[in-house]
Amino acid sequence: MKIYFYETPAGNSPIKKFVDGLHPTDQARFLEIIDEIEVHGLSASRLIFKPLEGKLWEIKFNTQSSGYRVFYVMLEKDLMIWLHAFVKKTQKTPKQDLDLARKRLKEVLR
Repeated sequence: MKIYFYETPAGNSPIKKFVDGLHPTDQARFLEIIDEIEVHGLSASRLIFKPLEGKLWEIKFNTQSSGYRVFYVMLEKDLMIWLHAFVKKTQKTPKQDLDLARKRLKEVLR
């Protein structure tokens, strides 16, 4: 499976910027997750893949310091686009994070 990060029309990658801003151990965990998904697809271990709505899905995982969520869309059977990543701090997904993922999903599907 191939994983791509969402890019703005200007060519910036908010996902890459988010990961680059994390503590090095959390950055390493993100890289492990990417490798694991690319090799094992949706059967990757220690990750939870959950449908949210329509084509919008969520990956849930933890590091020693935090819980993370990644919103994504599958464009093809083996092509995953990461739309938004954030630290999960509350039980309910924040509306602003969900709205941002929906906006990016619409852009990607155009």
